[in-house]
Amino acid sequence: MMHWPTALFIAAVVAATAVELWLAARQVAAVEAHRDRIPDAFAGQLAPEDHRKAADYTVAKIRVGRIGALIDAGLTLVLTVGGGIAAIDALWRHTGWGEPWLGIVVIATVAAVIGVVGLPLSLWRTFRLEAHFGFNRTTPLIFLTDFLKGLALATLIGGPLVLAVLVLMERAGRWWWLAAFACWLAVMILITWAWPACIAPLFNRFSPLQDATLRDRIEALLARCGFRSSGVFVVDGSRRSAHGNAYFTGIGRHKRIVFFDTLLKQLASAEIEAVLAHELGHFRLRHVRQRLLVSCATMLAGFALLGWLAAEPRFYRVLGVPTPSPHAALLLFALVVPVALFFTTPLRSLWSRRHEFAADRFASQHASAQELASALIKLYRDNASTLTPDPLYTAFYYSHPPALERIARLTSAAPAG
Repeated sequence: MMHWPTALFIAAVVAATAVELWLAARQVAAVEAHRDRIPDAFAGQLAPEDHRKAADYTVAKIRVGRIGALIDAGLTLVLTVGGGIAAIDALWRHTGWGEPWLGIVVIATVAAVIGVVGLPLSLWRTFRLEAHFGFNRTTPLIFLTDFLKGLALATLIGGPLVLAVLVLMERAGRWWWLAAFACWLAVMILITWAWPACIAPLFNRFSPLQDATLRDRIEALLARCGFRSSGVFVVDGSRRSAHGNAYFTGIGRHKRIVFFDTLLKQLASAEIEAVLAHELGHFRLRHVRQRLLVSCATMLAGFALLGWLAAEPRFYRVLGVPTPSPHAALLLFALVVPVALFFTTPLRSLWSRRHEFAADRFASQHASAQELASALIKLYRDNASTLTPDPLYTAFYYSHPPALERIARLTSAAPAG
């Protein structure tokens, strides 16, 4: 007879997947309904063919995403209540290995299964979907090289961290989770510090910004905003994609400003300045610090919850694992948590959208709201982002405000010409 917590978990997975598919269907319907009509606010600023391309690209991504949602749900159920983790665990126990090495190989095997199952869809997205709409520039060699580098980094960084957590779970007593959280925090700080100079260059080439006029403009903006960085760099994002982007990376005095080379080709200098002012707003308004603190608090709570669940034999039984172990606890927790967090997505999205509006206001005060609006219109066009999303889909998923609302606020903030 099925335990009620098992039934509850299955119901949660089914409910989350059903909501995801329902919202996806709403988004597809909304986008297709407006495929042939450009919103009035964008009339004259967007070509009809660009608007139709954005609609078709959005629909295509959602349809692939629906397949991914079904695969993820099925894999979660197969690995947990379907006995997948239990079978892999039993297979490796025949070797006679003990903890923590048994735990390492079981976790590595489950990770490999998840990676293999997800690989075909990743290949399809890159070489069929993105290529069909003219965005993909990744060659099979680059894809393979990126995959191998990512695997090596996961092994070199994630392997020792998992090993340390397994040892702590086995030997550090009831408060092991505090020490495990400290290990996780130390690794995250190390990665953030090392990313700009040591890790990111393994995947891309970074070069100092050569445009002297734009560099002077950016340095003046940084001075106005009281922001210090270790340099402004251009990354060769065009090797993999035609999409444009800009971001900050690093911590402390090692912060870098990075522009995709594709972005620099898309925008004028004043528009780039406005986009950068928006990103600076996130720092000056302490959005980045807030998110880091929330992330740390969430992870601490997660480790505390894991510390309690790992000591409960019923936790394993209701999720399809008859033999409790530290590695089974980690795997089950990693599969259960995303299901629970899915239902908090609207709150996290709302918080993020408010931060985006606040950063837009900051940019309007330190640069030009009109230039930021102009830059966003170009980015929506060149990245084929839909201008007509479904309101419920937006409320649930969008970390950034929808285009019409965002442009309207920026336009109202811009001084009359």
